[in-house]
Amino acid sequence: MSKRSDRKLGMDRNITRRDFLNGVAVGTGGVVTGSIVPGFAWEVFGASAAAQDQPGYYPPALTGLRGSHVGSFEAAHGVRDGKFPAKGSAPADTKELYDLVVVGGGISGLAAAYFWRAKNPGARILILDNHDDFGGHAKRNELRANGRMLLANGGTWAIESPFPYSKVARGLMDDLGIDPESLAKKCYRADVYRSLGSGVFFDKQTFVVDRLVTNLPGGRSGGGSAQEWRAFLGKTPLSAEVQQDILRLETETVDYFPGLSSEQKKDNLSRISYKKYLLDVVKVRPETIPFYQTRTHGLFGVGIDAVSALDCWALFSPGFKGLQLEPGPYRRMGYTPMEAYEFHYPDGNATIARMLVRRMIPASAPGHDAEDIVMAKFSYSELDKADSPVRIRLSSIVVAAQHAGSPGEAQHADVTYVRDGQLSTVHGKSVIMACWNMMIPYLCPELPEKQKEALKYGVKVPLVYTSVAIRNWKAFARLGVHNVACPGMYHYQMSLDLPVDIGGYESPKKSGEPILVRMERTPCLPGLPERDQHRAGRGDLLSTSFETFERSIRDQFGRVLGDGGFDPANDITAITVNRWPHGYAYEYNYLFDPEWPKGESPCQVGRKRFGRIAIANSDAGAAAYTDQAMDQAWRAVEELHSA
Repeated sequence: MSKRSDRKLGMDRNITRRDFLNGVAVGTGGVVTGSIVPGFAWEVFGASAAAQDQPGYYPPALTGLRGSHVGSFEAAHGVRDGKFPAKGSAPADTKELYDLVVVGGGISGLAAAYFWRAKNPGARILILDNHDDFGGHAKRNELRANGRMLLANGGTWAIESPFPYSKVARGLMDDLGIDPESLAKKCYRADVYRSLGSGVFFDKQTFVVDRLVTNLPGGRSGGGSAQEWRAFLGKTPLSAEVQQDILRLETETVDYFPGLSSEQKKDNLSRISYKKYLLDVVKVRPETIPFYQTRTHGLFGVGIDAVSALDCWALFSPGFKGLQLEPGPYRRMGYTPMEAYEFHYPDGNATIARMLVRRMIPASAPGHDAEDIVMAKFSYSELDKADSPVRIRLSSIVVAAQHAGSPGEAQHADVTYVRDGQLSTVHGKSVIMACWNMMIPYLCPELPEKQKEALKYGVKVPLVYTSVAIRNWKAFARLGVHNVACPGMYHYQMSLDLPVDIGGYESPKKSGEPILVRMERTPCLPGLPERDQHRAGRGDLLSTSFETFERSIRDQFGRVLGDGGFDPANDITAITVNRWPHGYAYEYNYLFDPEWPKGESPCQVGRKRFGRIAIANSDAGAAAYTDQAMDQAWRAVEELHSA
């Protein structure tokens, strides 16, 4: 774009878009140590103390490029590529010996520490995390607009799962005092957007002209009468033929597999993509596909070309009414949400991470229940106190975890990490790797080759959760929408934040108030197998600058909401882009993955205990859900205790 266009979008405006801590820029580059580990501006605080121990350290308030931020992954990439640590590097021995060292401070790592303490109240535990904040993907964003603090999830959106929470996971939730059903009834404010509906933005690059069409029948949940669909489609730039395809797909009841049982139909649907089902079975035109292509991005990170028709049936996608399929799962079905055990905190599941930390390190935050935690201000300087039985050490990228001797005889394992360019080693009588599976073979080279290959199998889903603070939401109100699907744009959807009032946090209620707009992007490359699409998406995210994100965000706001009077140059006050090149756990996709015999899937082979080292995290369950992270943490703790 030209400089004139950039000025019109507001690219020159002084908004909250960069990472600052006490007035010092962090996470935006800087001196590079050995071309692997970026240097930070912590030297302004003095070299003797870590950043997290300094007054004012508070990562949730940072904006700009977050998620896998600069400084959180470079050393790990160096280990993967055989470039770090440099040959001959000698880590400093801290002489610290812990009962348990946990690698990874996400929900699985925090839950593992919690479970361990429950079994061993006197245990000393160290949690090492590569990010500048704890929580893993369950990160908290705090943005400000017109002096008001607004909360958003930087990753994991909500408490939800495709299957009932296990006794272990539900027990942990109960222990923390989290009752999703009760919280939803008490805290959701469903009436705030009652007068607003959903819309679809047709962009000129995909659909010839830019046009926002409101009153999408059934909203994001689908449905709607034939009359409603005719009224909606008549306003779109779609051809008459494509409109007829969509009308037929959305409203007609046709059995496309006559004479087959429900079980046989499900099997057929599990072996073809939803795109192939629409084209070859329902017989829609190819020009119809772009309207539906990104419908599956939110759950799967890929479009309908790489998601089975059976999974799309379970998501209530159109085209299945006449099949009369029996409710319930099928063995070749993916992990599609089905249970109504759900609640969204304003900061997503970051609240669960914060509750676990507060329970293990009481001095870190005030309060005592599942509501006051939302507004509790955390003191990060309390996280790594020498006299605390549980310690959390941030910005510490683990580069090795190996037994001090043979795995069968060693009395402890050595865990080496890099922090502020310094290599250090701590020792753990037991170690739980609650980090990403694909990194473990490089950190634990002594693992059996078969196990290392299994750990490398899954490719995590790359994704972006963007939070944009705006001065008010009058444009949304004028246009009559609270959610807009944008199937051809950089972010595939944008929506006003879910109104939740809890623990003293009040969500915006009036259109004149500032609010957060949530946007989602899952970069992929349609046509490839799912894992290859994720690899392409990962490369996309790692090579995209914040400037590119910001320009795309402003352009999208202006085009989608311009007719409602929105001015991207004046109305945007802060932007946080939560970039996750290695996002959610890979869930097996039977369009591309084999049906392994029981006990032989990559996640089952990869998670086996090895001496004093056990493996947790949601990757170990091949399911990107909080309850799975908890279950895998419990399994890892049990394996070490029973060894």
